[in-house]
Order: sequence, then structure tokens, then C-alpha cells
Amino acid sequence: MDTATAETFALQALAYFVSDEGILRGFLGQTGASVDDLRSGAGNPEFLAGVLDFLLEQDQRLMAFCEQAGVTPEQAQSARAALPGAPLPM
Repeated sequence: MDTATAETFALQALAYFVSDEGILRGFLGQTGASVDDLRSGAGNPEFLAGVLDFLLEQDQRLMAFCEQAGVTPEQAQSARAALPGAPLPM
């Protein structure tokens, strides 16, 4: 997956977070981000990588997002791999 597609994928995940108050609270609490940071971070690849890290961290959250968005967990993993800070393949 290319970087632009990965960023779009992460923005879709961020929109999902915003649509669910519990998930949004968890994301803000874990990252220390504010609602204002969501706006400014939406254009930052490192911030978007953090969005996908949070998404991938919990299977239940990942599967709910995938079902709602019509995507697969593998697509989420590919998106994360295309953004900064992803682990190097072995």
C-alpha cells in the first residue's frame, strides 16, 4: 500500500474513533492528544501512524472498525506498514 492510501485509511479509522465516544476517549487518554490535536494531526503521517497503532492494538476494536468500514484486518496492517515508525520486516 502506498503512503497516500495508508493516510486515507488512517483518516477513515480516525473518523470511526470520532463516531464512538468510548473509543475516542480511549484514544485521547492513551495518546494524551486533545480534540484540537485531531484536527492538526490529520495531516501528519506520524500522528496517523499512531491512529493505526491504537486501532491494531485491540482485536475487538479492529474487527468492529473493519466490519463498519468494509475492510480487512490485513488492509489495516498494510496501511500501518506504509506509515512512519512501522517495524521493519524480518
